[in-house]
Amino acid sequence: MEDGALEGVGSEERVVAESELKKAHDRIKRLERLLGQKTEEVECLKEAIRIGREKKLISRQPLRGVEDFE
Repeated sequence: MEDGALEGVGSEERVVAESELKKAHDRIKRLERLLGQKTEEVECLKEAIRIGREKKLISRQPLRGVEDFE
């Protein structure tokens, strides 16, 4: 532990506690999981709209406020 602290001071970089680093990594993992879930959700909804349009259940008018979606 002492060697790591000396290296941090020697390199003139901010030293972060291991507990803070672990919390940050855990938060990143949670956010990445959530992002993956939301991306999958969007893909499913896009597919549902495509199928609905093919069956003429949904208007073929472009979606307002949605970029790059046909």
